[in-house]
Amino acid sequence: MKICITGGGTGGHLAVAKALAKEAKSPIFIGSTQGQDRDYFENSPLFFKTFFLETTGVVNKKGVKKLGALWKFFVAFLEARKILKEHNVDAVYSVGGFSAAPAAFGALSVGVPLYIHEQNASIGKLNKILKPFAKEFISAYEKDSPIKGYPTQEEFFTLARQRKELKTIIFLGGSQGARAINELALSVAKELDAKRIKIIHQAGKNDFERVQEEYKKLSVEVELYGFYDDIASLMHKADFAVSRSGASTLWELVANALPAFFVPYPYAASDHQYHNALFLVEKNLAYLHREGEGLKEALLEALESVDVAKISKELPNYAQKDVAKKMIQRVQK
Repeated sequence: MKICITGGGTGGHLAVAKALAKEAKSPIFIGSTQGQDRDYFENSPLFFKTFFLETTGVVNKKGVKKLGALWKFFVAFLEARKILKEHNVDAVYSVGGFSAAPAAFGALSVGVPLYIHEQNASIGKLNKILKPFAKEFISAYEKDSPIKGYPTQEEFFTLARQRKELKTIIFLGGSQGARAINELALSVAKELDAKRIKIIHQAGKNDFERVQEEYKKLSVEVELYGFYDDIASLMHKADFAVSRSGASTLWELVANALPAFFVPYPYAASDHQYHNALFLVEKNLAYLHREGEGLKEALLEALESVDVAKISKELPNYAQKDVAKKMIQRVQK
């Protein structure tokens, strides 16, 4: 069976594509020349062949730029159709993002079954259009999804543990850092130190030196990183996390049984980070507060009231292992 994986633009979409590629047998990949697609997969041994088409986002364009983006999509759509036919593709798996549009619509136009994975609680615009025509629509948030899970790497399950009390807190800003989370960490550092709560902080490469100097001024000891590529090990040491709520990070925390306070990125498309976090908050399994006024107070209040043992015990009920493998197996069946 020949499977085509398509989609990308951002690391979140591409992380799902990578997980699927590891389970499929020599799939092909159709992405875009824009975004991070090439950085992730050009010459990747995961794929039999990779194609990067000239496309851009359409929904965020206006006037002449929108017409230009639509023309690029149409040209890429014709090219994707040709690729699917030439490689005798049996199924297309879309992970969303503007990169997925040509191959997804191409699949429908030539009668190739389309499968979709939606990583966020708020469905992306392209996936919303394509959902009624998909063979299967997989989401960790929807009750009627055939597989209720997110393809999280095995190490987050392996290094999971049941927390009993709050001794260590981790602030996760991601590889690029999140200034709002860095500022929040610095604002509560003295209070945490007084409570003898250890701080682990991933500040991002660009803000590392400034944050390091601020901790020195506060005379607070901290395990500080610009970027650390073994996040599962850092999570393992923590009892509580403060983090953005992109899909991959959120489900890594769930798999690791690590309670969290989420500060969603305010400019995420369709405000999806807020809705991702809300999925857990509505089950009393997380805390959530937007950037801005009252953020520090909300975090301190959460730290006073949180039952880490209860949340840590319940979180794994929402995490599934081998999700990518199950997704590919369903296609093959």
